Amino acid sequence: MSPGTCRILALAAALLSGAAQAQLRLPSLGSTLSPVSRAPLLQRVEPLVDNVLAPVDLATARLDETVARARAHRRELDRDPRGELIVRAELLAQPSGAAARDALLAAGFRPLREDALDGLDDDGLVVLRAPTGLALAEALARAHALDPAGVYDFHHVYLGSGSVGAAASTATSAPVLHPSPATNGTLQVGLIDSGVDASHPALRHATIRRHGCSDGDHPAPHGTAVASLMVGEGAHFASALPHAVLLAGDVYCDAPTGGSVEAIARELAWMARQHVAVVNISLVGPANQVLQRLVERAIGQGVLVVAAVGNDGPAAPPLYPASWPGVVGVGAVDGKLRLLAEGARGPQVMFVAPGADMAAAASGTRGFAPVRGTSFAAPLVAGLLAAGYQQASPDAAQAAIARLGATARDLPQAPRDGIGRGLVAETLRTSPDDVDLARAR
Repeated sequence: MSPGTCRILALAAALLSGAAQAQLRLPSLGSTLSPVSRAPLLQRVEPLVDNVLAPVDLATARLDETVARARAHRRELDRDPRGELIVRAELLAQPSGAAARDALLAAGFRPLREDALDGLDDDGLVVLRAPTGLALAEALARAHALDPAGVYDFHHVYLGSGSVGAAASTATSAPVLHPSPATNGTLQVGLIDSGVDASHPALRHATIRRHGCSDGDHPAPHGTAVASLMVGEGAHFASALPHAVLLAGDVYCDAPTGGSVEAIARELAWMARQHVAVVNISLVGPANQVLQRLVERAIGQGVLVVAAVGNDGPAAPPLYPASWPGVVGVGAVDGKLRLLAEGARGPQVMFVAPGADMAAAASGTRGFAPVRGTSFAAPLVAGLLAAGYQQASPDAAQAAIARLGATARDLPQAPRDGIGRGLVAETLRTSPDDVDLARAR
């Protein structure tokens, strides 16, 4: 059976599935078609398969990547009891004091790495190896029992929240106006993601300060696309904060354990030391007590942490960091201003912004690629916030959110509880039809 036929059959299954219709509101193919009439219908459907299946594919992408990475890197990665991706045989620890640390050592826990996380006003982070012969979940329970006042968790790994190269919809899109005048180059904004291709033409007027990898730069599609939506510029390409300074923390570096909490924590601390007031994190994963505490520390200093809410589906459990209190969670709409079928819904959504039927810079090329997902809505919100918020202050942070909220508008076809304070950045969506799609250099 050919791959095309497989995808058509998958489409038919998705369309005919009651569960899929309830979750993604897909249309239904009639069951009364004769074999003769079905053949031409399938011929007409085949060119649209990728577009219709995009929400289905993206809603399962995180699980698929979790399984694939765990299998591909068995030495380095594992899955926790809930199936979430973790660094094998490691725990994250923030002991409550010297006595608690001594108790852990006496119980057989072994420190592997430590980071003071200067800038976050925190007690730092210790990566522990579990005692020999003790299962990791049991070791975590023992650490909690030894030090109830400390903070301990699995060493989770976080993943991107969107697809670069996603098929663009054939639907007519809402009209797009083009970007506001470029900044004067003194504004800055932070990005925690995969690596950025700073040589891409869309980023030639931005100042990119890269950090995180000890062995050089590791440009990647996701980080490059997100960066371009924050600070890029082109003849027909819109971004939120063109000509700005982008502090880009790479938490992947092409390593098997890329996206780990340890790496995210390190870049959060670096952003704090650089006095970055707005930081975008288009990554998603499970609740992690250590990362939550560090995000709370950053928010407590007045940093606006902007995060994608994820694409696991509207009925899926919340993803993090977007769902922690104080984080600016961002959902997405398509070119028809409809909420993405696969996008998360709930009180964690503070704003929605364009996240589909749009283009962003394609790493390793001079062109652009279609993108889809909440990953690409979040940087637009981050850039807009950073345009008027450059000095982190707990007192001023909420005022910055309120200013952006005052520009938001409702979506007629969406309930208020699905869009938070409303739609922003509507004019910053660049259609794939308006730019040169990627070609190899």
